[in-house]
Amino acid sequence: MKRTVPLLLLALALPAHADDAADLAASANRFYAIYAALPRSGGIPSPAARARLAPLLSTRLSGMIGSAAAADARFHAKIKDAPPLIEGDLFSSLFEGFQSYRVGACTSAAAAGRCTVQLHYQDRSPPSGSGARGPTNNQPVDWNDEILFTKAQGQWKVDDIAYKGAFAFGNTGLLSQTLAVVISTAP
Repeated sequence: MKRTVPLLLLALALPAHADDAADLAASANRFYAIYAALPRSGGIPSPAARARLAPLLSTRLSGMIGSAAAADARFHAKIKDAPPLIEGDLFSSLFEGFQSYRVGACTSAAAAGRCTVQLHYQDRSPPSGSGARGPTNNQPVDWNDEILFTKAQGQWKVDDIAYKGAFAFGNTGLLSQTLAVVISTAP
């Protein structure tokens, strides 16, 4: 029995499983692929979209999104013509969201992981007043966000998004902080 404890301590001190980075990248790709395929109008995802995303999210984040949706519904029950409490893309720094993504480096420590995600957006609407159609000369926007994971029952689940874009009208801080503000301030 005395030998079991040192072996257990040695096993706990070893670095995270080598496949964790690949598993994290696969989880990040799965999340962004499903999210990108959903109809997006900004703000808190619809109930149908939340149902599609739920298996990929941690219990904590899924609960916060549900609580924010309930807070938004309470708010609009009292103030009928108000805009949504959250406008713009919820899962990226840029208000308009992203058109493409590429998962970068992923790291893990115990039951926490993170991946850098390179996101891209280019406004393809015609310049106002020109009547032109098709792509414009608008410059593309590229930035990195971080997707944060927790390991639950052997699977990596999205637990938060760290907004790294630093846009004038974009999200800042963490997704969970944005949701917490909505939850705590809505009637």
